[in-house]
Amino acid sequence: METEKMDGLITETVELQSRNLRRNVRVDFYITHPEVYQCNLLLVNDGQDLVTMDFSKILSKQKLKPLIVVGIHCGEDRKNEYGMISAPDHKGWGAKAASYEKFVMNELLPNINKRFPGVEFSSTAFAGFSLGALSALDICWHHPEVFNVAAVFSGSLWWRSVDKDDKEFDPWKHRMMHKQVAESSFRQGMKFFFECGEIDEIEDRNKNGVIDSIDDTLDLMRLLIRKGHREGRDVFYLQMPEGKHDVPSWAKAFPAMLKIFYS
Repeated sequence: METEKMDGLITETVELQSRNLRRNVRVDFYITHPEVYQCNLLLVNDGQDLVTMDFSKILSKQKLKPLIVVGIHCGEDRKNEYGMISAPDHKGWGAKAASYEKFVMNELLPNINKRFPGVEFSSTAFAGFSLGALSALDICWHHPEVFNVAAVFSGSLWWRSVDKDDKEFDPWKHRMMHKQVAESSFRQGMKFFFECGEIDEIEDRNKNGVIDSIDDTLDLMRLLIRKGHREGRDVFYLQMPEGKHDVPSWAKAFPAMLKIFYS
């Protein structure tokens, strides 16, 4: 285990041996108030991106409630470990998503509780970037008894069971997260944060002048609002005019999410 201290922030790095993933998983802990026994917990997929964006400096510049952030580094088979639990997409990606869920629920969370004995978590959130965001949202959706916040940065909400160029493609039937939310019950007490950049991509599937990633995000938000989640109280959206599908854009967006839920 590696430990560092900076301006009251403690960072620790450990490697967990995962039976479900059959690999070692690097996990970084960012602890803002180490002396507090009641705080918030935030898991983040693609923890290597937190390292790239120098997340310790981002945290140190914020005035936040006590928070432990857990950055989970991806593995070499990222496109299969991240995805949706229900099924792979039309390309077969996400085949190990159920195993990743078991790692998070049955290995990582128990390890966190053991690592911080006596600490009570006021809230538990899961965030991610791109495909890691889809994974985080999906695990939150399946476990509302554990997670009450999902944060989605440039989420791969296009995830679909039929190719978009297939003549049978229907965005409401074949975008898998949208279908899952539409067919699920209301998630009482759960809150959502979505970020998407206006130059996140260039594809415009329906030729409406709006890139697909924004369309997919807004469509999912509308479904959540129809379910009963309130815009501005349960569902938050940040659209970045210069935002791209990259770590620097997510680094600029992350403080907005932290401010909403932890200031």
